[in-house]
Amino acid sequence: MATMTLDDLRRILAECAGSEEGFDAPAEDVLDSLFEDLGYDSLALMETTARIKQEFGVHIPDDEITEVETPRALIALVNGQITAAA
Repeated sequence: MATMTLDDLRRILAECAGSEEGFDAPAEDVLDSLFEDLGYDSLALMETTARIKQEFGVHIPDDEITEVETPRALIALVNGQITAAA
């Protein structure tokens, strides 16, 4: 199974938040930015977890997603679960 990339996350967030562009800043500016600062609220992240489950087969419980604050942390969580399942 493929791992999740920042580009995957950008696309998924854009689709879930109803945005055409998602966050378009360079990766080094985005990876450690708070989702809140990027304009994504908890509802967008909950919808994102459903899409991640569809695309990557990774289930992220609601209580875990509320603790994930940055794109880097979410990508690490998803990829850690993918690796563990392999």
